[in-house]
Amino acid sequence: MAKRTYGYNTTESHVHLNKVYGVQNYKPLDVVIVKGKGVWVWDLEGNKYLDFLSAYSCQNAGYSHPRIVKALIDQAKSCGNVSRAFLHDEQGPFMKQLSNLCGKDAVLPMNTGAEAVETAIKAARKWGLVKKGITKPEIIVFKNNFHGRTTTIVGFSTEEHYKEGFGPFCTEAFPVVDYGDIEGVIKAITPNTVGILFEPIQGEAGIIIPPVGFLRELRRICTQKKILMIADEIQTGLGRTGKMFACDHEKVIPDLYIIGKALGGGLIPVSAVVGNRDILDVFDPGSHGSTFGGYSIGCAVGRVALDVIVEEELPEKSAQMGAYFMRKLREIKSDYIKVIRGKGLMIGLELNTKARPFCEALKKEGLLCKETHDMVIRFAPPLVITKEQIDWAVERIAKVLATK
Repeated sequence: MAKRTYGYNTTESHVHLNKVYGVQNYKPLDVVIVKGKGVWVWDLEGNKYLDFLSAYSCQNAGYSHPRIVKALIDQAKSCGNVSRAFLHDEQGPFMKQLSNLCGKDAVLPMNTGAEAVETAIKAARKWGLVKKGITKPEIIVFKNNFHGRTTTIVGFSTEEHYKEGFGPFCTEAFPVVDYGDIEGVIKAITPNTVGILFEPIQGEAGIIIPPVGFLRELRRICTQKKILMIADEIQTGLGRTGKMFACDHEKVIPDLYIIGKALGGGLIPVSAVVGNRDILDVFDPGSHGSTFGGYSIGCAVGRVALDVIVEEELPEKSAQMGAYFMRKLREIKSDYIKVIRGKGLMIGLELNTKARPFCEALKKEGLLCKETHDMVIRFAPPLVITKEQIDWAVERIAKVLATK
């Protein structure tokens, strides 16, 4: 069956539609994707691109993975969504599979990453009240954090543009500490502290990696002070950094995992908060919910997405291909390059000038990527990428970064 275009069959026509009818809260490259397979995507005119963004790390298993697509179609044909007023046959197996993967005993399924972060915040606050009698809970967060776009979350962001015009905020409930500063964390802890919320690697901040040992020290402090260690692994989890979870690099197990993005197999939004019952059982019937959280299709797709990640050894592939890619990037000679940093296939190439023009130039070379924090090009291809495809990409990156 031919793809419906509704009479709009050029990139220019879709760019026009977006400008006329779309709210301009994004600044996309002028490319209209109509098909994706593996690491490749195609636009309306049939041009082929290597995708180095992976829908912000949703596409860990690659576009249109046949097993994941089949799971979605099969479940949609049988039962798409059942109210959480009832059970369905995909829900329990999905939660068991995810809890076993995380080494925890309870799962609270949601949809988007921000929704899961909000759920973790609610869990930590109520845990603080129920378990410690804290009535004014505080959760320590870090400078340059990114955990989503809800009013609560942007309220503790340090990026002013994210919060401009959306206040007032409850900022006193979220003390901010410099990322990687253990002494700052210790000083910020008060009798009201119930948790520390962090990204093991800060993605939107420009792929910022904390000092070695930082996560281990966070774990030690949280255990000692009896506060919750809450890991936002939405972008870093499920193989992206070369381990199943980025916390695994320091052999650290947080109290709560927040998981999303690749959990939906690149097809639909699926997220979850995973922890032990002594934390998550603070929720009782009616205290929290979501119409689509834990829905049939989401659970069916999530189960197969997890199977693919484990059975196809995507974390191991990410570690191998990431190391190779970083080595090839560091061979590039360019006066524009300031520093290259990353783990696995989550890599930031920081420039000494604006990154947007280089992303636009790479698009013309058949490579799609995105700038973050103005000066950083983020490289995060699907974890199924091969050496040959990396070589193809590096050749074009070197060409674009060539010093004039």
